[in-house]
Amino acid sequence: SDLGVPLIGVGLLHQQGYFRQILSRDGRQLEAFPYNDPTMLPIIPVETSDGGWLRLKLELPGRSLLLKVWRARVGKVTLYLLDSNDPLNSPWDRSITAALYPTEKERRLLQEIVLGVGGWLVLEQLGVEVELCHLNEGHAAFVVLARAHHFMKQTGQPFSVALQAVRAGTIFTTHTPVSAGFDRFEPSLITSYLRTLTGRMAISSRDVLALGKKHPDDPDEPFNMAYLAIRGSGFINGVSRLHGQFSRRLFHELFPRWPEAEVPVGHVTNGVHMPTWDSQVADELWTGSCGKGRWLSTIEELCGPIERINLSDVSRLRIEGRHALVRYVRTRLVRQLREHGAPAAMVERAAHVLDPNVLTLGFARRFTAYKRPTLLLHDPERLAKILLSQEHPVQLIIAGKAHPDDHEGKQLVQALARFAARPELFDRVVFLEDYDLTLAQQLTAGIDVWLNTPRRPWEACGTSGMKVLVNGGLNCSELDGWWAEAYHPDLGWALGDGRDHAEPAWDGVEAEQLYTLLEQQIAPEFYRRDPDGLPRRWLERVRASMAQLTPQFSAGRMLIDYVERMYLPAARAYRARAANGGKLANELAEWHRRLAEDWHTVRFGDVLVTAGAGHHRFDVQVYFGDLEARMLAVELYANPERDEPPLRIPMERKESIAGAVNGHIYTAEAPATRPAHHFTPRIIPSHPQALVPLEETLILWQR
Repeated sequence: SDLGVPLIGVGLLHQQGYFRQILSRDGRQLEAFPYNDPTMLPIIPVETSDGGWLRLKLELPGRSLLLKVWRARVGKVTLYLLDSNDPLNSPWDRSITAALYPTEKERRLLQEIVLGVGGWLVLEQLGVEVELCHLNEGHAAFVVLARAHHFMKQTGQPFSVALQAVRAGTIFTTHTPVSAGFDRFEPSLITSYLRTLTGRMAISSRDVLALGKKHPDDPDEPFNMAYLAIRGSGFINGVSRLHGQFSRRLFHELFPRWPEAEVPVGHVTNGVHMPTWDSQVADELWTGSCGKGRWLSTIEELCGPIERINLSDVSRLRIEGRHALVRYVRTRLVRQLREHGAPAAMVERAAHVLDPNVLTLGFARRFTAYKRPTLLLHDPERLAKILLSQEHPVQLIIAGKAHPDDHEGKQLVQALARFAARPELFDRVVFLEDYDLTLAQQLTAGIDVWLNTPRRPWEACGTSGMKVLVNGGLNCSELDGWWAEAYHPDLGWALGDGRDHAEPAWDGVEAEQLYTLLEQQIAPEFYRRDPDGLPRRWLERVRASMAQLTPQFSAGRMLIDYVERMYLPAARAYRARAANGGKLANELAEWHRRLAEDWHTVRFGDVLVTAGAGHHRFDVQVYFGDLEARMLAVELYANPERDEPPLRIPMERKESIAGAVNGHIYTAEAPATRPAHHFTPRIIPSHPQALVPLEETLILWQR
């Protein structure tokens, strides 16, 4: 909305949402699922042209599912929400969209059908012409099929052509750093629930299942939603530089014989919407320094003014933010204890916990094993000593939920809640239950140092630490996700050595590192004052972090990256393929068919390598068999060295091979800075409008 990008959002109306968390007296997590009355939310029903409520009908096995459609306005952007809670549906079907993250497989599949197929039907019914679909994780991937069906109805083209057209205008953003995080479903479930749609599209169940499998002929292989998203998209990205790298590793199996470095997954690092997270004091400081249009400015326009603000203004920002947070925590803790029936003396004491002049650490997030929330408790007595230090006292505010079915996560919640309940730490550690958006806004405005301890490389991005930047908070985090590219010694502190470690003892190594940082660097620097009474080194670090990191990890920068690197190229590609009834898409479908049919006839002949002045000359015989030379490209390839990209040198077609049919000599020169054996000739599919290897994974190596 801020940038005026013409987006429409499509999602589900979760009338129970996630859940509300309650902590028992012994620190166990209890869950409540209150009903959110849609009529009390800032949404309205979507009306049809005759004034009725827009309802969609999805055909499911043996029944029809009715979906109500709601609309929310987020500034200039419209968000449509699908709701299965219609009285004409069965009780089970009414609950399909009720809650976030259902663990029962069939219900989760139905949610994803509602989102993908139903979401596209909303746009069809409203007459919205869409050029791009941006899939947030694989959950929405069924929109690929629904959109292809729409293209087929518009043009009369078969599914193979429609897929070539619509995938060019589809972007897939994956947030999952491990393959276990991708939704997988039994093939029989997919076949059953998509039977009506595939029947209308005149495609077989095998063809649909092949889009979600690594081995299409394996009847027992589950259907992978991420694979469907990849095979239906023209652009794929992870959500941080490191996550892009690991996503290439995760998806490498879909691109056999291609080097991992060439797996077609890029990255756009996440960002957060700074106006949502800045406190009133921070907003005044940014506005005064950068003007009212601050979040529409370029990164350079924001960095300079903040780097020049007075340290006294930075100090005031931090003091007021911390003081406001302490007041809020006291009020919330008092209410929390009263609701739990705590003794009056404890409630009275809660009204005075924490100290607005003490270094304040924050740890708040979803509690699950890979985030290692109890790394802090590796040596609980040492942590207690750090918190109770007379010279450099520290206080800690904790919040977070575990998924109701994550029993290990619940144990982690209980461990930290029990630590916070130790009588001697009552004034130094607070665990606030029911972590939500309101609490997050208060924490990120007042925390001095945000802690993040995931097990690398499991944190795809991790945006919680970005939210403190605008308010002058600092980060002490594992070198994972966004912090792996943001960290600099002048801007915060890092855990780990920048490598992955599977050994169990490594947690102890990083816990020791965290304690040492707190004892020897973080706390002493916070309390070290200059003659004017200011913690100058600390404030310089805060100012540098605000100036250099806040603009870089803002939602504005993120969206501009998407627009320039994905949306605009994808829109151009879709228009080209869809024009003239899908003429180019049809040409590409025929190109794929020919490659699949005749690729086996392509082969290499002899290779001659000669040394020249500063280069190696390669002369390669290539036999194209039943394919045309224009359908293929011949290259020299060398693996990347250090952080450099791989070397790809196009080879030039020269004369035909004497006495051969469809055989040609290809030649190229490679730099002699690398030995000749580093370079290997290869043949790959080539079409000026095709995305290789995303759309065509064939490849032939000379050796």
